[in-house]
Amino acid sequence: MGRPVRDLLAGEPGSGETPPGRPPLPEGAVTVRHRDGHALTLRIAVCPLDGPGNETSGYVITAAPAGAREASTAGRAFEQSSLPISVFDAEHRFVRLNAAACEAMGGSEESLLGRSLLDAAGLSERTRSIDRTMRTVAETGRALRDESYGQAADDPDQHAWDVEMWPLRDTAGRVIGTALAGLDGSEQHRARRRLALIDEATTALGTTLDAVRTAEELVALLVPEFADFAAVDLLDWVLDAEAPPPREDPDIVMRRVAHASAGPDAPATVVPLGRTDAYPPYSPPARALREGRAVLARAGEDGFDRWMAEREPQSLRTPAARASRIHAELAVPLLARGTTLGVAIALRNLRPEKFAEDDAVLAEEIAGRAAVSVDNARRFARERATALTLQNSLLPKVRPGQAAVEIAHRYLPTASAAGIGGDWFDVIPLSGTRVALVVGDVVGHGIPSTATMGRLCTAVRTLADVDLPPEELLTHLDDLVTHLTADDRIDIPELGATCLYAVYDPVSRLLTVAAAGHPAPALLLPDGTCRLVPLNAGPPLGVGGMPFEATELKLPEGCVVAFYTDGLVAGRGRDIDHATEELCRALTVPRESLDALCDVVLKHVLPEEPGDDVALLLARTRALGAGQVAARDVAPDPEEVAAVRKWALDLLSAWGLDDISFVTELVVSELVTNAVRYGEPPIRLRLIRDRTLICEVTDASSTSPHLRRAHAFDEGGRGLLLVAQLTQRWGSRQADGGKTIWAEQALPRR
Repeated sequence: MGRPVRDLLAGEPGSGETPPGRPPLPEGAVTVRHRDGHALTLRIAVCPLDGPGNETSGYVITAAPAGAREASTAGRAFEQSSLPISVFDAEHRFVRLNAAACEAMGGSEESLLGRSLLDAAGLSERTRSIDRTMRTVAETGRALRDESYGQAADDPDQHAWDVEMWPLRDTAGRVIGTALAGLDGSEQHRARRRLALIDEATTALGTTLDAVRTAEELVALLVPEFADFAAVDLLDWVLDAEAPPPREDPDIVMRRVAHASAGPDAPATVVPLGRTDAYPPYSPPARALREGRAVLARAGEDGFDRWMAEREPQSLRTPAARASRIHAELAVPLLARGTTLGVAIALRNLRPEKFAEDDAVLAEEIAGRAAVSVDNARRFARERATALTLQNSLLPKVRPGQAAVEIAHRYLPTASAAGIGGDWFDVIPLSGTRVALVVGDVVGHGIPSTATMGRLCTAVRTLADVDLPPEELLTHLDDLVTHLTADDRIDIPELGATCLYAVYDPVSRLLTVAAAGHPAPALLLPDGTCRLVPLNAGPPLGVGGMPFEATELKLPEGCVVAFYTDGLVAGRGRDIDHATEELCRALTVPRESLDALCDVVLKHVLPEEPGDDVALLLARTRALGAGQVAARDVAPDPEEVAAVRKWALDLLSAWGLDDISFVTELVVSELVTNAVRYGEPPIRLRLIRDRTLICEVTDASSTSPHLRRAHAFDEGGRGLLLVAQLTQRWGSRQADGGKTIWAEQALPRR
């Protein structure tokens, strides 16, 4: 009696008087000195006494053994709470912990009392964050919350803690300590992470229609957020656009297309990218493929240990490296639309927790989304390959050596997700050494557009064989497209096309062009200037009821005419006028050949990633000289035929073509005789010598001749049959002033 109360504290001899405003002893577990000298731990409770003026006049201190059970209801609620609750004094030392807090700290209350949080729990980012927040609470007197994620003592799993901290005050309102309660939100934390990973998967997977790229996106999503190592293996047929799915095969052989590792201490791949690997039946990937579900495997399981013994490098099989060995694997099949495409593998060795059932559900969800993207890429690649094959088979095989023009061309199918378009071009030889140059574009992409392109290409060749003028040919083609849109099987808004049809005559050097909604061609003159051909493009094909107009130009020899589809100059974000100017500038670049000029145009005009197919056709004009063409008028008199024959024979002799004079004499005789007998004046004969000998007879009648079978006693009807048998080809073409009958003969080999 009469001595300072603080002298009772063990380890604090001579502590003297209590500072003003402070309780004489700290509350909670306190170590005091027994009267015989040994230390004794008691549970202290300090209750202030109110004096005059609401000032504290003293304290009532009660003591009980440290291990004594709580007698009050509030004390029992504190002790039996499922939430870890701890009380700290003003020096941030433990003065009270309930059972849940002791379990979370991994020690008894006696071992923790009087120690700081950092001393008891160790230094980590999580404990430092809680300690900083607790000190802030003591300084500011405001309740705060701290969220942390880490590993608890003696627990291999990571935990998420939501810690609520508040100040403890005496009756005068002074802060005398802090208290904290922790809520283990690990399950909620993992659920949020799973949802966040699924949400990220919706935007991160399938950004391109490329199976390998999708596999790379999948492993990037899994590492390091979900696994320390991840890999994706696909069946070979998935990567081959033309290969069908294989039948059941007991040997599961996969090809590694993507893998990723969390760092230097994470597992390294044993299968290089692009290599194949066989999975034995007991391995987790083989089981996942066989069972069609996610397979969890852990260290200690026979199949897993056997599989790891075969796969792990020798460096990880030593006792020293055992801590970094793989201890968990998750294999998930890539299934889409009932088809197995491959398998995704996830491994853990850095993080201590094993894969759980929730992880398997999450992996199946993400792998399912990736599998759909891989299957979409596979289907796109297959449809693209089919459309490209179909288009290549339908595109004309332009042969070199045209009499009228020198040709160079390029066709670039788009690599965009829209698929192969319906761009096409053609070079069609016509009678009289003329040539038709055609460029067209069908609206849309994919196999339907390619098939429509093939139909239009065939129709143009058929109409060109009739030798219609360009504007009339487009009118017939417009009717064809209108009839196609009337077919219920074709979606009308999706069907539409543009087309440009031009005819060049090397004799007259006339270029006649008509277009249906198609860009005008560019013309490069021999002097190096380049401009667009002034053209009335007219409506696209399928609009119906609108006329088409033709433009005629007389060109000097050596002009280059560039025909192209709108994919060369049009596109999202592109200025067509600027792109057309770039085209004209590119055409003026000197090059040795038209092929080289094609490459220059594509390099200077096309963007890096064209969004549409591109067809480019360059034609350099030629001209036939006066020594290659001869013509004369024919009087409408049967006796004139003999003079015409002699004129033709003399001309052949001058050209050095006596070897074919017999056949030519017969052809000239038959054609001129038919014109005199059945045609109308004026009649004109023209012979053209180029790569073949062409005989043309023109008259003012519009009646076209035709072959017929002559009977045994008929006196006529065999002339055209003889012409057809003796020449390479023959035909007729209509003109405004009548018709022309023509026949071509092969020249003798020199």
